[in-house]
Amino acid sequence: MAASELYTKYARVWIPDPEEVWKSAELLKDYKPGDKVLQLRLEEGKDLEYSLDPKTKELPPLRNPDILVGENDLTALSYLHEPAVLHNLKVRFIDSKLIYTYCGIVLVAINPYEQLPIYGEDIINAYSGQNMGDMDPHIFAVAEEAYKQMARDERNQSIIVSGESGAGKTVSAKYAMRYFATVSGSASEANVEEKVLASNPIMESIGNAKTTRNDNSSRFGKYIEIGFDKRYRIIGANMRTYLLEKSRVVFQAEEERNYHIFYQLCASAALPEFKTLRLGNANYFHYTKQGGSPVIDGVNDAKEMVNTRQACTLLGISDTYQMGIFRILAGILHLGNVEFASRDSDSCTVPPKHEPLTIFCDLMGVEYEEMAHWLCHRKLATATETYIKPISKLHAINARDALAKHIYANLFNWIVDHVNKALHATVKQHSFIGVLDIYGFETFEINSFEQFCINYANEKLQQQFNMHVFKLEQEEYMKEQIPWTLIDFYDNQPCINLIEAKMGVLDLLDEECKMPKGSDDTWAQKLYNTHLNKCALFEKPRLSNKAFIIKHFADKVEYQCEGFLEKNKDTVYEEQIKVLKSSKFKLLPELFQDEEKVLSPTSATPSGRVPLSRTAVKPAKARPGQASKEHKKTVGHQFRNSLHLLMETLNATTPHYVRCIKPNDFKFPFTFDEKRAVQQLRACGVLETIRISAAGFPSRWTYQEFFSRYRVLMKQRDVLSDRKQTCKNVLEKLILDKDKYQFGKTKIFFRAGQVAYLEKIRADKLRAACIRIQKTIRGWLMRKKYVRMRKAAITIQRHVRGYQARCYAKFLRRTRAAITIQKFQRMYVVRKRYQCMRDATIALQALLRGYMARNKYQMMLREHKSIIIQKHIRGWLARVHYRRTLKAIVYLQCCYRRMMAKRELKKLKIEARSVERYKKLHIGLENKIMQLQRKIDEQNKEYKSLLEKLSNLEITYSTETEKLRSDVERLRMSEEEAKNATNRVLSLQEEIAKLRKELHQTQTEKKTIEERADKYKHETEQLVSELKEQNTLLKTEKEELNRRIHDQAKEITETMEKKLVEETKQLELDLNDERLRYQNLLNEFSRLEERYDDLKDEMNLMVSIPKPGHKRTDSTHSSNESEYTFSSEITEAEDLPVRMEEPSEKKAPLDMSLFLKLQKRVTELEQEKQSLQDELDRKEEQALRAKAKEEERPPMRGAELEYESLKRQELESENKKLKNELNELQKALTETRSPEVTAPGAPAYRVLLDQLTSVSEELEVRKEEVLILRSQLVSQKEAIQPKEDKNTMTDATILLEDVQKMKDKGEIAQAYIGLKETNRLLESQLQSQKKSHENELESLRGEIQGLKEENNRQQQLLAQNLQLPPEARIEASLQHEITRLTNENLDLMEQLEKQDKTVRKLKKQLKVFAKKIGELEVGQMENISPGQIIDEPIRPVNIPRKEKDFQGMLEYKKEDEQKLVKNLILELKPRGVAVNLIPGLPAYILFMCVRHADYLNDDQKVRSLLTSTINGIKKVLKKRGDDFETVSFWLSNTCRFLHCLKQYSGEEGFMKHNTPRQNEHCLTNFDLAEYRQVLSDLAIQIYQQLVRVLENILQPMIVSGMLEHETIQGVSGVKPTGLRKRTSSIADEGTYTLDSIIRQLNSFHSVMCQHGMDPELIKQVVKQMFYIIGAVTLNNLLLRKDMCSWSKGMQIRYNVSQLEEWLRDKNLMNSGAKETLEPLIQAAQLLQVKKKTDEDAEAICSMCNALTTAQIVKVLNLYTPVNEFEERVLVSFIRTIQMRLRDRKDSPQLLMDAKHIFPVTFPFNPSSLALETIQIPASLGLGFISRV
Repeated sequence: MAASELYTKYARVWIPDPEEVWKSAELLKDYKPGDKVLQLRLEEGKDLEYSLDPKTKELPPLRNPDILVGENDLTALSYLHEPAVLHNLKVRFIDSKLIYTYCGIVLVAINPYEQLPIYGEDIINAYSGQNMGDMDPHIFAVAEEAYKQMARDERNQSIIVSGESGAGKTVSAKYAMRYFATVSGSASEANVEEKVLASNPIMESIGNAKTTRNDNSSRFGKYIEIGFDKRYRIIGANMRTYLLEKSRVVFQAEEERNYHIFYQLCASAALPEFKTLRLGNANYFHYTKQGGSPVIDGVNDAKEMVNTRQACTLLGISDTYQMGIFRILAGILHLGNVEFASRDSDSCTVPPKHEPLTIFCDLMGVEYEEMAHWLCHRKLATATETYIKPISKLHAINARDALAKHIYANLFNWIVDHVNKALHATVKQHSFIGVLDIYGFETFEINSFEQFCINYANEKLQQQFNMHVFKLEQEEYMKEQIPWTLIDFYDNQPCINLIEAKMGVLDLLDEECKMPKGSDDTWAQKLYNTHLNKCALFEKPRLSNKAFIIKHFADKVEYQCEGFLEKNKDTVYEEQIKVLKSSKFKLLPELFQDEEKVLSPTSATPSGRVPLSRTAVKPAKARPGQASKEHKKTVGHQFRNSLHLLMETLNATTPHYVRCIKPNDFKFPFTFDEKRAVQQLRACGVLETIRISAAGFPSRWTYQEFFSRYRVLMKQRDVLSDRKQTCKNVLEKLILDKDKYQFGKTKIFFRAGQVAYLEKIRADKLRAACIRIQKTIRGWLMRKKYVRMRKAAITIQRHVRGYQARCYAKFLRRTRAAITIQKFQRMYVVRKRYQCMRDATIALQALLRGYMARNKYQMMLREHKSIIIQKHIRGWLARVHYRRTLKAIVYLQCCYRRMMAKRELKKLKIEARSVERYKKLHIGLENKIMQLQRKIDEQNKEYKSLLEKLSNLEITYSTETEKLRSDVERLRMSEEEAKNATNRVLSLQEEIAKLRKELHQTQTEKKTIEERADKYKHETEQLVSELKEQNTLLKTEKEELNRRIHDQAKEITETMEKKLVEETKQLELDLNDERLRYQNLLNEFSRLEERYDDLKDEMNLMVSIPKPGHKRTDSTHSSNESEYTFSSEITEAEDLPVRMEEPSEKKAPLDMSLFLKLQKRVTELEQEKQSLQDELDRKEEQALRAKAKEEERPPMRGAELEYESLKRQELESENKKLKNELNELQKALTETRSPEVTAPGAPAYRVLLDQLTSVSEELEVRKEEVLILRSQLVSQKEAIQPKEDKNTMTDATILLEDVQKMKDKGEIAQAYIGLKETNRLLESQLQSQKKSHENELESLRGEIQGLKEENNRQQQLLAQNLQLPPEARIEASLQHEITRLTNENLDLMEQLEKQDKTVRKLKKQLKVFAKKIGELEVGQMENISPGQIIDEPIRPVNIPRKEKDFQGMLEYKKEDEQKLVKNLILELKPRGVAVNLIPGLPAYILFMCVRHADYLNDDQKVRSLLTSTINGIKKVLKKRGDDFETVSFWLSNTCRFLHCLKQYSGEEGFMKHNTPRQNEHCLTNFDLAEYRQVLSDLAIQIYQQLVRVLENILQPMIVSGMLEHETIQGVSGVKPTGLRKRTSSIADEGTYTLDSIIRQLNSFHSVMCQHGMDPELIKQVVKQMFYIIGAVTLNNLLLRKDMCSWSKGMQIRYNVSQLEEWLRDKNLMNSGAKETLEPLIQAAQLLQVKKKTDEDAEAICSMCNALTTAQIVKVLNLYTPVNEFEERVLVSFIRTIQMRLRDRKDSPQLLMDAKHIFPVTFPFNPSSLALETIQIPASLGLGFISRV
């Protein structure tokens, strides 16, 4: 069909927009050919008339259906054009937070400027092994595709990462390398993958810098080749670098930095080793402060320096070389601070003793004078002579900067060379994957030589990209046998020719550089003359003669010619280089030593950008002068050569493209700038890929997919058995233009827009079908409703009409009666109303007239009063007016008088200033002064006369005073005499009065005392009653306090119990964790053991190959040569380094770190073994000496005492062991004593109490046995001893008589030692009991003394209280009670704190002990490995002997042991045993053989049999470890063997369910508890191997069966797919379905049941299987956008329900398997629930409790409608979910750990089978075994 037919009403199109680049609009009416204007409506509702181009009449591009928006592959879009690509990228980036998108063969990566959790180990594992189209786009998918194609096609691969600065190129390349390092692993012990990753910090520090666009911008391009061996494991790497920006060393723009390494050095300047560098702050150095931004937010330069140094160490750069590098870098910084002083315009000099230059010379090891001289001079050589010329200050600064750039460039090359040496492969490289991280197309306001080289490189890469895309399209068409039509695509070869061809830009530049007086202007003129108007791609700017324009594939770029020649030459003065070469510092000359020998691509670069190439172009052997000419090759020439080498490398590989896009220039996270994005999409070739695809047949469907998608467009008669013919017939009817599609062998190819047309027809058909279904359903519903309503209406009408007729008749009768009643009633009412109205009228008239009279009176009264008020008011107003007038008049008078006074005053002042006035005043003043003078003289005379009189009066007064004083003395003497006589009389009178008064007072006091006594009696009685009341109150308060204390204690107890319950749960979790860790260690140990065995086998093979006559011995026929023994492991481990030194390509590599750990462990075990052996030898020597001494004595006892002595020895050893355990427990209790731990109910208390009780009971039993044995010994002694000598004979005599009677000389020693030990034991017990009794007595005495002191204190306190008054007594008693309660509370709080501390301490101890136990268990595992027992003598286990009856055993000869293991284990077929024989028969046979060895008391035979059995099981599992039946069979038999060893061990805990007959079959002589542990570990290893086997079987089925296959046919629709086809959801013959998974589960279950596996163990296996199914399905769902839809959720829920049904059928619902599927169930529910409102968000948050927040958000972001009837999830809804879940504390991990294995337990399951009834079938070939 014509494309114009799609432009119908409501069709959506894209129109250009200056702001948003493209805007969406909707057609308001159909387009008809010939229309010049389109009627559009924008999304914001604005109508618009869009004018078509009158020349091209090109219609605006159509918009894709919403169902296709957000596709993983842009080529899956129906319409392929720029706006569709831009919109799809924006929707994925902004709405779904997806940064990766496929565009055909290109991966588009948008920088999110935010850390995303999508690069972990779990994501790598999820993408490993997957097809590229089966998972969501990711850099890991590209890396996996490259890795897979390398292995499949045997062809080298390249990943080309390009983009602008800040687009994320370096990070993408880093993640690709991390993927290779993780997936492939290392083929040698050197951990090359770690070194490859370690090269990144080094290269970033010396090659990356902060720019305005990127904080970590790579200022060079690099191509890293990662080498692989034949097994596709990393063996090495090699790096080439291009265009290092040297100019950054000496200059940085605003807000930019120099290379990171300089700032790292400055930040680490305080380190001791850097003191000699004399560094400081970055702002001190000229080369680091120009940008004004020395610090990057969030980056610690000192920490980065540590990482850089660690990476250098890992790559083999020694500390000496590192310090040398840092010296050179510091020297560059100091060189930048060197300043020059101008002498004149043509010369300059360095200031004398210039500190920066001094430091530079010291660091570089050169002479100061020489360097200072050549910094300011240069040497010029002519044909005849050489002379030295001074240079100007400007030239000197440029020369200094050129030297700094040259030193840095050479150092950069040196570091890259050393990194390559460290990464160099030691073995032959089979293939490689190259990762190219190179700059993208650049265009700035001012573009110079750097941008020219960069854009030249991008032109070459774009040409290679276009050719590759064109080639792939051609291959696809040819493979499908489609007629090939040449696609017109942009060929940029003319642009490349313009740059690099003969007389091109580079050639003219090189030619101009050779000219003596060449300049940028002359070069520009040559360019204009050569290319202007001759090449369409070359232009000249209108307003400039020093610039030129080149039309690149991405855009036009204007280049400024200024600086091109200088940058192309990159001149460095040779004299300065010679000074540096003469340095005493060894590293510095090393940087320049190869310059004259080999052309190094890094020797000269544009403005400091260094192109590095691994391949150096070596000149032919020629004249000595030729080297200098080669050295002067221009930068452009070298860059062109290195670029050609790069293109040759890329063309020899299969390329994979990653285009990095920078979404905005401000580094805002998840912000999309359409203008910048389109600019980069055009520049990076993505749109060119789209254009090439769109030019051909961009949409491709397989016939099956097309049939499934468009089956709705076919009629039944059109459907044929041949799908291909069916599709052809349908397409011929639907699309009439046959040029719009082509039929291939397996696919149908469509032109652009045809799939959209088919989708439109399909949507119309579905919409018409929906309308028809709705019409029919609604009509049927309405008809049913109408019939039901009509029937109901007829029934209602019948009843209503009858009811209405009856009501009408009744109405008529009532109406007639009512008329009669109304007649009389109305008459009565009217009469009554008349009477009432008459009465009311009269009353109203009376009231109205009275009211009017009163109103008239009130009015008259108010008028009279108002007249009075008016009279007073008017009088007041008149008075107020008079006063105001009077006041105004007075005021006027005052003002007037004041005015007159002022005039008078003025006149007076004028007069006062006149002379006559002064004279008049002076005359009066003189007279007054004369008068005053006379008055003063008169007063002075009076004053003198008064003074004379006063002196006379004083003299007379003093004489009179003397006289009076003498008279007073005389009178005083006589007065004292009279006073004394008077005092005597008065004293006598007072005494009499006093006596009388006292008598009176006594009488009054007597009366008052009597009154007080009566009053006190009354008060006392009242006080007693009050005290009684207070006492009752105190009692109630006391009871209340007691009740509170009781409640508090109860609460504390409850909280303690809760804490104990929580701690118990936590301990259970810790136990599970420890169990899991232990089993993981077992798994790791078994893996290492297998790896070691493999290495050992390969070593043996390598050793045996050169010896043609050597013949290997079968390890199964010799226990001493078993390759599973520990001693052989030790021997091989010790010999391994020697053998590994032999060069051989077949030599298996060994992990060096693992080897060192194993070697260290072997050494420790050897030392431990040696110490144990020494101790054993010492003990044997002591025993021999004791035996020799005892042999000298004659025998004392008969043979009868031997058994009893042995029994006593056994009991004593057991007694000692139990006593030691008891002491340890008691010691632990005393050390960790706290109320919480020792409180009843505490877990530790219960455990210790149980252990203490059991130990005590055992101790009592042992004591009784010892006493019985002692009494038997004494009785036997007394029986042997003669009765007459019983009281007199000494012990020596008894012993002599016993010696004469004993036949065995050893019995006397045993009896004597036993008797001594018994006496010593009893004495020690007596002493301990006595000591404990004394301690207890002492403690009781101390308690009694304390109670006495407390009693005395209470008595004293009571006595003091009785002496106090009643009020104080009550207060004291209350205070005492409060103090007591407070002390009790404080004691309780202290106890509680101590308990808490003890609990914390015990928890820490528990963790420490658990860790130690884990380490010891690993050590024991290695130490008591069954492989250790055959070839290495192990420490003998203390096996207590027991005497029981012997029955139900199998006897075999020692030499038949290997035959038994071979027939019963190694060559046994599990299927035959499972079908024909009883389950667990091999285990029963082996146990019966062990019983016979136990009966014979042959410990060597027991050890040998058990060890051979364990080694045999390991060997058969290693040989057939991938067979589920074999692993299941031996897991079942190992567990049965373990249960038999427990059931017949004789321990009471395992004998509860035995029959009496089975109890008789218990082992009698040996305790095999240690071997039970070994078998338990072996069972754990077998279980883990079983899980791995079933995981490998289930893994390929899970995704296909659970996700991709349509169990419910027709629910899911197939969407249009892109170039990278996904796995089809249509079930082919080879695909797995859910039935496949269920059949496999049935197979697993039936096999385990046939083998007799324990039901509990089967439940654990099923739980593990369901966990794997759930985890793999959920992980795949989270990484596949096409699987997150409503219909897929229904499919998943149906599949899960089928699995649950399987569990019910097998009675496994209580196994916990269903719970492992809960995350998957919730994810499926999340896909199906409503996702719009806040209520929906709340429901989702409460429903998805098994999913993490990251998983919920990921599913919502990935949710994609399959058809247009579904709705997308809004971004606001996802934000709401995130806000509601922000407080949830869960793992940030996105994927589930599919490799997780639950810890396994083996519950004891005794067998009811009697051993004596077991028959050995002849088919087993065990005829050499006989039943006993």
